[in-house]
Amino acid sequence: MLPTLTAFVDGVRIASGDAVQIAAALRDRLSTPEAPPILLSDADGRPVDIDLRAPGEAPTAAPAPPARPTRGRPRLGVVPREVTLLPRHWDWLAAQPGGASAALRRLVDDARKTNGDADRLRAQRETAYRAMSALAGDAVGFEAAARALFAGDRDGLDAILATWPPDVAAYIRARLDA
Repeated sequence: MLPTLTAFVDGVRIASGDAVQIAAALRDRLSTPEAPPILLSDADGRPVDIDLRAPGEAPTAAPAPPARPTRGRPRLGVVPREVTLLPRHWDWLAAQPGGASAALRRLVDDARKTNGDADRLRAQRETAYRAMSALAGDAVGFEAAARALFAGDRDGLDAILATWPPDVAAYIRARLDA
């Protein structure tokens, strides 16, 4: 499934959908001069740039470089990465049943179970903050809204959002409720 994006112009939601749908909607919309659009990833609230040229106007893509052989078991989803630990950590890991990799996997799984709700809440707040910064970073009450967001004061945040453009407020609330 393609990632979804949302486009705003002057605090008004113009379109939502994948990059192709957004590009088509913005090409039609941008025929008249106005403020530049702000495109956000719905998954993480980050600003996104897309190519607004029509499909026939896009340059041909360069061929992908040949794939390098990888270590590990890529077909199983194993991704080798570097982990930096102190010697006492390596000693502890080496003494665990199944070795360091198995111990690390167990630790990560336990942490995900234990902290799942807190991690999800933190991610929702960070997504909402990124969207809020992009859409309303210069709006009246932005700093107070950010404080309310990270303090978990939903009523205080909603009171400030009520003074902002409705589409912006709805988008930020949707990021918190995702």
